[in-house]
Amino acid sequence: MKNRIRTEAAALWQLAWPVLIGQLATVGMGVADVAMTGHFSAEELAAVSLGTSLWTIVLVTAMGVMMAVNAVVSHEVGAGQTQRVPHVVRQSMWMGLGIGLAGCVLLNASTLVFDYLMLEPQVQEKAARFVHIISIGMPAFAMYRALYGYTTSLNQTKPVMLIAVAGLVFNILINWLFIYGRFGLPQLGASGCALATGLGIWLMLAAMLWWMRRSPVYQETYPFHQSEAPHWPEIRSMLKLGLPIGVTYFAEVSAFSAVGLLIARFGVIEVSSNQIALNFSSLVFMVPMSIGIALTTRVGQSLGEGDAERARFISWVGVSLGVIFSVLSASMITIFRDLIAAAYTSDPAVQRLTADLLLFAAIFQLSDAAQVTTSCAIRGYKITRTPMLIHLMAFYGFALPIGCLLGLAPDWLPWRPQTPMAAAGFWIGLVSGLTVAGILLLAYLHRISQGRIRLSANSGKIAG
Repeated sequence: MKNRIRTEAAALWQLAWPVLIGQLATVGMGVADVAMTGHFSAEELAAVSLGTSLWTIVLVTAMGVMMAVNAVVSHEVGAGQTQRVPHVVRQSMWMGLGIGLAGCVLLNASTLVFDYLMLEPQVQEKAARFVHIISIGMPAFAMYRALYGYTTSLNQTKPVMLIAVAGLVFNILINWLFIYGRFGLPQLGASGCALATGLGIWLMLAAMLWWMRRSPVYQETYPFHQSEAPHWPEIRSMLKLGLPIGVTYFAEVSAFSAVGLLIARFGVIEVSSNQIALNFSSLVFMVPMSIGIALTTRVGQSLGEGDAERARFISWVGVSLGVIFSVLSASMITIFRDLIAAAYTSDPAVQRLTADLLLFAAIFQLSDAAQVTTSCAIRGYKITRTPMLIHLMAFYGFALPIGCLLGLAPDWLPWRPQTPMAAAGFWIGLVSGLTVAGILLLAYLHRISQGRIRLSANSGKIAG
């Protein structure tokens, strides 16, 4: 058994580590935006923080919808139905274009929320401009995620890694030029961040298309030897699978982003500290997230082959890997939280509050890793609706209500702190929501994996 666990863990990690590098590089664009504007001015950092809150909600929701591609292609590959893969990928690109354009429109309209947050006028103006500019990258991002799901389902994760690293380098270079106005260029601050990120995403899409055209690995299933119009039954089938994943991602990221928006009333220091803590937490989150993406692929391929026992084994090995990492990451965050804060900003007040918030980030590492790896394993079973409901309940039934109670301490509630706990109160709510999600998803994975094994055994008896 130990050898089997080691073998599966190694196989998962072999698939996950290039995805991890790619995910870290992608999130690194946001880290670079926050860190580089943080050293420019607290006002520009606040604008990027608020703009990123909206951008992240739409971006991650679109990413969730497009994860249907990974589940569908993995099952087709596992079942040996590779002739269907090109058609699925072409239709996923049409779906990505539609999702991306809708996201672009939604992003631009969502800046109206700033009118109700009692922001300083100059911060509001800069935050809105940030969103308007960065929204140009949304169509490219959704189509890139379609190709991302295709290539990872073929166990080809190297291009994901290299392209994302190239995108990060491009983002940092353009940030440096436009934020600080190097070589005679104007100092654009937050707007420079938005432009760098938007252009970088289009570059990543072009690079992925180029890689797929050149690499012989993709030739058997290469989707662009021919073109085809949108096939609505195929797109509708993927949306049926992907929309619940998108809502699941929306529930989590909107809760985190809503915290950033609700904290805005407490001033620039609270907003900036909260964004830095969230930004670094997102960076650490990419490890269990990458293990989860590998889980979706391997569980889906096993189920496509008809091996429900192996799918369950892979699921629990992957969840265990994520939890083991979370213990290590929680320890590191606790020990080095002051250094992490100093790396993001030179403002002493922001540094102090950020270090305090990072303690809460350390606390929720275990439940966060458990919920993301478990939900990804469940997606490998092509089940998305129940995880969606669990996440909605966890974040909107626990995280945000508890956060508002402690963070805002509204006068009309009888049980409230004497004074608002501001950011700290909201982070306590986030810890609560993630814990609820982790526990319920673990129980659900146990149930469906056992049920699939029984179903497979009964089918075998009938066939015999």
